[in-house]
Amino acid sequence: MNKVISADGTPIAYDRTGEGPAVVLIGGGPTDRSTNTPVADLLADGFTVYNYDRRGRGESGDTHPYTVERELEDLQALITEAGGSAMVYGTSGGGLLAIRAAAHGLPITKLALWEVPYILPGTRPAVPADYRDQQFALREQGRYGDMLELFFLEAVLMPAEFVAGMKASPFWEGMGATAPALAYDAELAGDFTLPAEHLAALTVPAIVIDGATIPWISAAAEAIATALPNPRRRTLTGQPHNVDPAAITPVLAEFFAA
Repeated sequence: MNKVISADGTPIAYDRTGEGPAVVLIGGGPTDRSTNTPVADLLADGFTVYNYDRRGRGESGDTHPYTVERELEDLQALITEAGGSAMVYGTSGGGLLAIRAAAHGLPITKLALWEVPYILPGTRPAVPADYRDQQFALREQGRYGDMLELFFLEAVLMPAEFVAGMKASPFWEGMGATAPALAYDAELAGDFTLPAEHLAALTVPAIVIDGATIPWISAAAEAIATALPNPRRRTLTGQPHNVDPAAITPVLAEFFAA
């Protein structure tokens, strides 16, 4: 494990594997960098992979107050460490940050996106208008289990009985360590609508990938691709949101190597 220091002094932890052109992996949701480790290991055959803990997750620090700009600075510090430019893979909520970073002008040379959770009108019930405020309030109160429950019920739309089963399982407590960062994804998501101005600002080559198992997510993928200039578009039919690393890594490797 290595660390870079972000502009505000926050240490950002990462693993570096492989040799070749630099690729940075960005995760989302109540996870740390271990979720992307299998993809990092597979990509390491042809790339230098930087798999990091976003602030507030895993072994990275967390300087308050949170701002999106600070997360962009974290990613910039990592890209600087990688040699000054890098290709980026953003998965799920990590795609929210990846899009914002590319639109902001960070030195990203290629952008790959897996199932970024924007919501198109009419494709599913809207996330509550105060979702972001609820997550930050729960975070301040230390109610991390409630943050997880709010996320799974309102953002993911899991059935209540399924969430109840998750709460009774051993891994629920483990997710609590990264639950505070759900507020940060909520800040990035805003009202979860497609960020037309950010997508219009993207000029780097991009690929948009989905699994066609969640209709509203697939609708968002189509809309993202439509808003980008000359994107690549792939569907890994039957892949769940927690995509199999063996299924997505060849698509990433082909895109990054082209």
